[in-house]
Amino acid sequence: MTTQDLGRAGLQGWRGKVADTAGPLVAQRTPFSEDQVKAAIGVAFLVLSALYLARAMKEWVSQP
Repeated sequence: MTTQDLGRAGLQGWRGKVADTAGPLVAQRTPFSEDQVKAAIGVAFLVLSALYLARAMKEWVSQP
């Protein structure tokens, strides 16, 4: 599994639509390909989801 595969895994539902819209626009203005931009967006969404889950679990565990 490559990093791009991991990024694509994070592009489910509305997140994929965001990447489909932003990917080409960002790729035109940067040296990165559209696939690289979409993968980066997907990884960012995965990281944000993992942080949210970690915070929720921490709060749940710390409740008396």
